[in-house]
Amino acid sequence: MELILKYFPELTAVQRERFAALGALYREWNDRINVVSRKDIDQLYLRHVLHGLAIAKVCAFHPGARVLDVGCGGGFPGIPLAILFPEVRFTLVDSIGKKIRVVREISRAAGISNVEGVHSRVEQMPGKFDFVVSRAVTEMKPFVGWVWNKLEPVAGAGSLAGGILYLKGGDLDAELDAVGKPYTVFDIPDFFSEPFFETKKVVYFPK
Repeated sequence: MELILKYFPELTAVQRERFAALGALYREWNDRINVVSRKDIDQLYLRHVLHGLAIAKVCAFHPGARVLDVGCGGGFPGIPLAILFPEVRFTLVDSIGKKIRVVREISRAAGISNVEGVHSRVEQMPGKFDFVVSRAVTEMKPFVGWVWNKLEPVAGAGSLAGGILYLKGGDLDAELDAVGKPYTVFDIPDFFSEPFFETKKVVYFPK
């Protein structure tokens, strides 16, 4: 939790309570349904919560924005972002039902009311969104193909124009060029100093 306050010291008391609640909630649910790897559960705030919040260092979502988290697993990056942006509507989708159950139960227990968990493949989901977020679900070209038609951004939905914000690491040049669309890469070490983030990035595809 101290890590979150290090980089987001302006959190309200309610936001602090919700972030603080995540540690025990994820540990409890992980014992029942393995949604975070066993070695990662002790590093939840570094490797999952703070990692997801790197998106917020790139783009501030504005009230009323519609954000779709694709392949959210147990709720990352969507749940941390939903705590940070309580007036933004987050839809978290995953094709594995037990993971969406965790998303729903943790959101309810932590009092996060701006999250909807949907058990579906993204290609079959109705609706349009201002932003799509995700974390290393697959290579970028198929991912963009899945979600591009889900984007119908409204002007002013965020500090960046609507589009895709994707968390991924390593050497991405060839993979990103294969998409055939303009993009910008933001290096997470520009925002967070921990060695875990050394090769990690936020990739932005504007719609």
